[in-house]
Amino acid sequence: MQTFGKWLGRLLMLIVVGLAAGYLYLVMSPPELLRVGAGYSAKITCSAALIAGRDPAQVLERDVQAPGNPLLKGYALATDRAQGLVHSGFLRFIAPVDAVLRPGLGCALAPDGKDARVRDQTAPPAPGPSTSTALWPAGEGVDLSGHDALAAILADDQLAGPGMRGIVVVQNGRIVAERYAPGFDASTPQLGWSMTKTVTAALVGTLVDSGKLQMDQDHLLPQWAADDRAKITVADLMSMSSGLHFNEDYGDVSDVTRMLFLEPDMAGFVASQALDHPPGTHYSYSTGTAVLMSRIWQNALGDTATALAWPRKALFDPLGMGSAVLETDEAGTFVGGSYLYATPRDWARFGLMLLQDGAWDGQQVLSPEFARLMHTPSKAEPGYGQGMMWMDGPSSGFTPGADVAAGIPDDAYWMEGHDGQTVTIIPSANAVVVRMGLTPGRLDYKPQPLVAAILKALAPS
Repeated sequence: MQTFGKWLGRLLMLIVVGLAAGYLYLVMSPPELLRVGAGYSAKITCSAALIAGRDPAQVLERDVQAPGNPLLKGYALATDRAQGLVHSGFLRFIAPVDAVLRPGLGCALAPDGKDARVRDQTAPPAPGPSTSTALWPAGEGVDLSGHDALAAILADDQLAGPGMRGIVVVQNGRIVAERYAPGFDASTPQLGWSMTKTVTAALVGTLVDSGKLQMDQDHLLPQWAADDRAKITVADLMSMSSGLHFNEDYGDVSDVTRMLFLEPDMAGFVASQALDHPPGTHYSYSTGTAVLMSRIWQNALGDTATALAWPRKALFDPLGMGSAVLETDEAGTFVGGSYLYATPRDWARFGLMLLQDGAWDGQQVLSPEFARLMHTPSKAEPGYGQGMMWMDGPSSGFTPGADVAAGIPDDAYWMEGHDGQTVTIIPSANAVVVRMGLTPGRLDYKPQPLVAAILKALAPS
């Protein structure tokens, strides 16, 4: 019995030593998948907690861990609001990374540990939602009286969809219905994910309208001068037909997850990709394209401070989008494919500007020509617009007439983002519908029935 106990003790010792050695190895050389998870958990928690004011523990549990990979439950986070810092590590010390808050620019990862470089960026701060009681969009006042049918539609959980966090309905320039989930309200900024791409396209439009960029402009980056990438034009990038290689798979360590969570210079990473197709000939959806387009429009302004202030000066302030925060990466490039936070009402303001062909309060934020171009079908894929917009709603699969069959007019066009974010612009109804939430694709929610029901209720009786 003594011998058995001795061997058991040795076995347990070997197990402990093996586990300790394995842990030490992971600390010294963490796999990329664990580094991606650390970056994702730190970045999402930093922005939701320090921009939107949510509880970081709740964000980690509900936004990061609940809908994601089981490995995400192994991350420990520390939030320092005073320092504007969220630190994440797998089993605390494996793959450690910081996300850092900067004035006016939200949170950015420091995947190479250079926190000081991240902090060395500032822009005019977001003033926050308007405190004016004037009727929206001039202020934050709303009058929902006389719209009981709309309220009943928004209250239908099946139509609103699982994980709904905000719905705003606009008709004839006024909010006529809205609903928010518990813990969220009209003042809570929410992440638009890929709806940010359409905002990036609008920012490009402000430079095209002022003559600082041209849609047919090529030779966009010096590192492309010696090969066929020099033929890529602004128009190719805006319609997702640059021809550049980019893997948009979110299920593993792919080009998009590497770019967002491992690369300190996201645009540089995308710019280094090879051509898979001749420019302008092949549609391929790419978050990297929107980040690269951000770097190109920032370069067109020439001055770093001017570029970092441009979204607020050219777009957010004119539209009264006081909550809007567009975030940069460590290198100072706006993450124009993913990272815009704004309240649902501010997302609705942007949609209303597009509905009005770029006009706002008697001025043109975008020229009518460019605003219309944004939702003009592209040559490489008619289901996708020339300004990073969709001609049909989510899951339509570029099937002509799919939205019409669902009861949505054929003049409607869409902004769409990961986890169920949509802005639907319907000119024939003079309406905009915003739907925000945390609705993973595996739930197979489609917003078309919600939008169709809203439009039916808005139609003259």
